[in-house]
Amino acid sequence: MRYLMAMGERVLVVGCGAIGGTIAALLTEHGAAEVVALSSNAAIAEAVRERGFRLRGREESRSIKGHIVSELSDAKAPFRTIILATQPAQVEAAAREALPFLDAEGQVVVVQNGLPEERVAEVVGPGRVVGAILAFGASMPEPGVYERTSAGGITLGRMEPRTGPDPDLAALSMLFECLGPTEIADNFRGARWSKLAINCMISTLGTLAGLRLGEYIRSTRGRYLAFEIITETVEVARASGVTLEKVSGTLDLEWLALTDAERRGERPASMAAKHAMLLAVGARYRRLRSSMLAAIERGREPAVDFLNGEVVTRGEALGIPTPVNARAVEMVHDLAAGRRETGMHFVEELARVSPRARL
Repeated sequence: MRYLMAMGERVLVVGCGAIGGTIAALLTEHGAAEVVALSSNAAIAEAVRERGFRLRGREESRSIKGHIVSELSDAKAPFRTIILATQPAQVEAAAREALPFLDAEGQVVVVQNGLPEERVAEVVGPGRVVGAILAFGASMPEPGVYERTSAGGITLGRMEPRTGPDPDLAALSMLFECLGPTEIADNFRGARWSKLAINCMISTLGTLAGLRLGEYIRSTRGRYLAFEIITETVEVARASGVTLEKVSGTLDLEWLALTDAERRGERPASMAAKHAMLLAVGARYRRLRSSMLAAIERGREPAVDFLNGEVVTRGEALGIPTPVNARAVEMVHDLAAGRRETGMHFVEELARVSPRARL
């Protein structure tokens, strides 16, 4: 495999927030390649230089000495792999800035939520973009300190698969194994849209409520809103010709989406099963906290336009109504602008555009 990491291969991680810092730390610790991290945040860069990437966990905490720069000009080109771990709104600019540092046969890996592959492909070319769907969560409670908030693996793939073997994907899968169980998806587009539906529900509703998933999902009305957001996303995906993949191999969003009968309240048994499924998800990932909420708390623009906003925009183009997602986008922007405060009162407001959630 021509892309296999060997001595001297180099990896650039752009962005050292919760996810980027965790990735940079574990890749550095693994030692499969030389890793350089880029952070424009002075506090993060200084903390990592002085104390290393500090990983906290339930069983142990450790510090990993890493190479971090504040400017790309301080990094030595080229890099065989560039991992973009910025906020979604910055991913295209990050790709443009990093492209001159990419090896002629190198690959750009995008780890953002939403549908970032298509936007990055316009910058670097579709054949050079690999998508990475992360099933684990992370937080950065202070600069340079990283905590895994949930376990999980990584799904790699391309929106437009190559014909025949893809040695680049195979090699990247081996590189990423230190982050968690890694798999390559044949239907990556379907897997990406399924993750989009989950993020539109978990991240956005968690942001509005200001709660971790385990706390929010205990609300009955909150779960109905989650169903509505997922249903609208599934309907847009279907109209786009996307075949959805099960999340983590078990969560079937086609089944979880509401039928017309369920929306009318005519299928209590099936709804009970769906509520039980969401409660199980909430229990498993109860510590998961919205990264979008963390971004708002740090004064950054929320990524809602690249999650629920993506569903709304594509729904409008296809003639698919998405009222709950549309109102959720407006509410998150109100929250970010300081016009609202987090709380479960958002559930009541969203319920006004979701008749089923009022039941």
